[in-house]
Amino acid sequence: MPAFAGTTAWGIGHVTDRANDPAFIYFPTNYRWSMGLLLCLSGAPWGGAEIDEVHRVGRALRDKVGDDHAWFEEWARMGDAVEARGREAAKKGHTLTAAACLMRAAHYYQTGERFLQHGPRSAEVYKTAVKSFADGAAMQKRPRIESVEIPYGDKTLPALFVHAAPEVAGNKPAPALVFFDGFDITKEIQYFKGVPDLVARGIACLIVDGPGNGESVRFRSLPLIAETEKYGTAAYEYLAGRKEIDAKRIGVMAISLGGYYAPRAASLEPRYAACIAWGAQWDYYDTWKKRFDLLDSGTVPSLSVPPEHLMWVFGVKSRAEAMTKLEGFRLDGIVQKMKCPFLLLHGAGDEQIPLAIAEKCFAAVGSKEKTLKVFTREEGGFHHCQVDNVTIGTNYMWDWAADVLKPGT
Repeated sequence: MPAFAGTTAWGIGHVTDRANDPAFIYFPTNYRWSMGLLLCLSGAPWGGAEIDEVHRVGRALRDKVGDDHAWFEEWARMGDAVEARGREAAKKGHTLTAAACLMRAAHYYQTGERFLQHGPRSAEVYKTAVKSFADGAAMQKRPRIESVEIPYGDKTLPALFVHAAPEVAGNKPAPALVFFDGFDITKEIQYFKGVPDLVARGIACLIVDGPGNGESVRFRSLPLIAETEKYGTAAYEYLAGRKEIDAKRIGVMAISLGGYYAPRAASLEPRYAACIAWGAQWDYYDTWKKRFDLLDSGTVPSLSVPPEHLMWVFGVKSRAEAMTKLEGFRLDGIVQKMKCPFLLLHGAGDEQIPLAIAEKCFAAVGSKEKTLKVFTREEGGFHHCQVDNVTIGTNYMWDWAADVLKPGT
């Protein structure tokens, strides 16, 4: 059987040989749940998950596959248990244990909430997650994390500023990467996508909940917009105003739908010194048209969250309104303007965005210095945004960023 073929319940042109898929597919009949659990588990190298805790949640859910309310409650239950452990450790003065538990609990809470933003307890649990992460981060000495606010019109965007390792940065201003969320990720989840390894290389990181993401859409009435250069410029200017950052060595990156955010920001905000797209985009309107066509035909496309999430991030009530908003989410005519060094990572077996889209975007980018890295089935990292082997992706990105931004100089 070919590795990539046919139309299945998993989508179009996607992996059909499930029995021989080397990835950790916990719920074989449900792509979204399997990728959701794997998204959480893949944070383990940076303290975002404990395999026993994740497995306990998974076991509790095995006879409830597809019930998003059950998903929410099981992850919240584990979050409560780990957070309580962290609070007890803090009372005893064991701050490192407390920090680890509180930050990991936040990851569990947000893993559960991703599928059910409109549930009766969603806002309460999300707020608990944000506080748990912030409290834990404040206790952690390495890497040093600050909760910050980025001026954005008459509002602010919530963000995490993760300091560059001082032994690499020294007394000189350090380079930095702005890290925007994807379609359904948050700044807290993003931290567990290898950020500690990035800052260990002497590159600071500003992880931002932009419009349509995280706290910005949940609590600040900031829906998703096509003009990512608006908040891309705000993030750049925030970093450029910090004395420990070198304004000439600030790059921008983003994951998944961020393959639209980051290239657009770097193309229209020329002060960015580098751009990383962790997963490709090209015409997001066309992507969703095909997804809705599949849904209407009775086929379930490979989605990371329920399709209703699209309407929610735009703050609209209907599919038609969402599709109108999506008309601006096209990169043709924009990425041709990019001048800075560009890196695009993509999995050969990405079930959400076909490899052909990555190749089309890469060919159009105007940068003279550009790299397309495609991860194969044989090497790993071949699923969406390397969710099946995150470190193979982060190692490649952070080494590239270090070569381009030259920390320690």
